[in-house]
Amino acid sequence: MTKREHIETILAQAGNRTDDAKTGSVSTPLYFSTAYRHAGLGQSTGYDYSRECSPTRDVLQQTLAKLENGVAAFALSSGMSAIQLVFSQFKTGDEIIVSDDLYGGSYRFFDLLTDNYGLKFHLWNGQNFDQLDQLAAHEQVKGVWLETPSNPTMKIIDIQQTAKVAHRHEVQVIVDNTFYTPLLQQPLNEGADLVVHSATKYLSGHNDILAGAVICKSQSDAQWLERNLMTTGATLDPFDCWLLLRSLKTLPLRLAQHERNAKAIVAALEKNGAVDRVLYPGHGGMISFYVRRSEWVDTILKHLNVISFAESLGGVESLMTVPAIQTHADLSEEQRQAKHITANLLRLSVGLENSDDLIDDLTQAIQAAIAPAKVAK
Repeated sequence: MTKREHIETILAQAGNRTDDAKTGSVSTPLYFSTAYRHAGLGQSTGYDYSRECSPTRDVLQQTLAKLENGVAAFALSSGMSAIQLVFSQFKTGDEIIVSDDLYGGSYRFFDLLTDNYGLKFHLWNGQNFDQLDQLAAHEQVKGVWLETPSNPTMKIIDIQQTAKVAHRHEVQVIVDNTFYTPLLQQPLNEGADLVVHSATKYLSGHNDILAGAVICKSQSDAQWLERNLMTTGATLDPFDCWLLLRSLKTLPLRLAQHERNAKAIVAALEKNGAVDRVLYPGHGGMISFYVRRSEWVDTILKHLNVISFAESLGGVESLMTVPAIQTHADLSEEQRQAKHITANLLRLSVGLENSDDLIDDLTQAIQAAIAPAKVAK
């Protein structure tokens, strides 16, 4: 068994030596072709039609599999396509346990599966493993789906313990690893069976690619999902595969700066009297925080000069989101309140700008919101 390369080396070398027989290109070539010529009956280069496989996508997928220490990976046209691919293995009557704090689009998709396809979902708080054991014991339960850290309240769930309990009942464990990336967390190594990424976020990191990824621990899961993906066709196009592969090379450098900036901002927010509570999982570049009054939120957003009020995360530019009216708007008010997704909760994707500039921007925007209240008094 050869020694596993460090992730930084895997990423820096991604695509190199993949074209040695032809050109020796250091940067992997970009193949746009959708069709591939055959020399004769029964003869193929291994490539027939790009929905099934393509050379550029293959290089990206091999890299993604290495990052998560999986046997196979699939590059898809969006994060939601990745989620849909995972759920293509389930059928009417199956039941899935899901952690109770997730990306709002996941809930919307689960509602669709419930209403139109007869799947059933059980909410789990991610902490009570006796409850998980009881739920997983049901014969119809086929999977556990979780995010850690969760979106947007940054809840941490023990993947190893989740896998231990779920596998006792032969239940599959699926982890959305978008927030932490393989640099901070490798769920397959902790017992998960599948890993999902919205590669639009940290993996691409520049707010200019829409992509998703699924990585498998077992060949049996990989074969099943490969067949389903070939059938449904939500594959990532060659150019975006090439762009994502190029973007991955700088992920270690980017994530280190995201985290340095985030820790500096957390320290500043915790000292700001206008902030009630800061939610930060200890690593990465995602922060959520509650301001003391919800009526301040619009003014804060309007006065941001460096940070942008926009609905995404993981890019080089810092973005502010209001989960209650954006990412989780499809939840009922009752559901949002139960998850503490209130009108005064802001989610900040910390970018690569100078941390002092980001802190100054937040401080002046919050001050602008406070000032009219002081005048009114």
